[in-house]
Amino acid sequence: MTNAIDWQLATVTAVRDETPTVRTFTLGLPGWDGHRAGQHLDLRLTAEDGYSVERSYSIASEPERSGEVDITVERIPGGEVSAFLHEVVVPGDRLELRGPIGGYFVWEAALGGPLLLVAGGSGVVPLMAMARHRARSSAASLATAANGAAGTPARLLLSSRGPEEIIYRAELDTLASAGDGFAVVHTLTRQQPPGWTGYARRIDEAMLADVLEPLGASVRAYACGPTALVETVANGLVRLGLPPDRIRTERFGPTGT
Repeated sequence: MTNAIDWQLATVTAVRDETPTVRTFTLGLPGWDGHRAGQHLDLRLTAEDGYSVERSYSIASEPERSGEVDITVERIPGGEVSAFLHEVVVPGDRLELRGPIGGYFVWEAALGGPLLLVAGGSGVVPLMAMARHRARSSAASLATAANGAAGTPARLLLSSRGPEEIIYRAELDTLASAGDGFAVVHTLTRQQPPGWTGYARRIDEAMLADVLEPLGASVRAYACGPTALVETVANGLVRLGLPPDRIRTERFGPTGT
């Protein structure tokens, strides 16, 4: 059994673009002991002269996948690690990592819901792990339930700068069309396509109230993104009557508001 603090070598098995500046890397890990949706891992790059640098990345894949994990990385201007991953790394390369790490910002189907996920830009990554885990759990429940009940009611509110910067857009559309109680609400803060009828501003309390309303007062909320967005969401939800102990937050990078 691998200890979460032990470094291990992962093999890059696939690379795909999510947006012009965001890329997902699938990492093969035969010794991976599994993770919980919302956890992260540490990645370490070491140069030939011994210089090394570490970064933490949320795990995007659902716990049901075995032997591999996905991380989704936004290229940050001037960023050492993100630039290397985007410009240099290809399938077949090997990377050092350790994890999973974290136990606060996690959701498991056994915890129930309803579930409210709120993200700004790349803050959607750990929430995507939750959405994927929820979908897999819902599918398993439907396969065994006599009444065909839908899964945990859930809504994702995702703030992106423009339509080309919506991370996981196609997969989110697929998840929302499954008819199992999952919905996605977008707000585009800087650029909207012709005919756009969704939100077109930063997340605020009024928007949160609209998105929260169908879920009711017993919701579990997870917010991830830039500090200002996360604080707006957490404070707004408390003012809307959600108990603080049902709100989990994580700061995740500078973009997406």
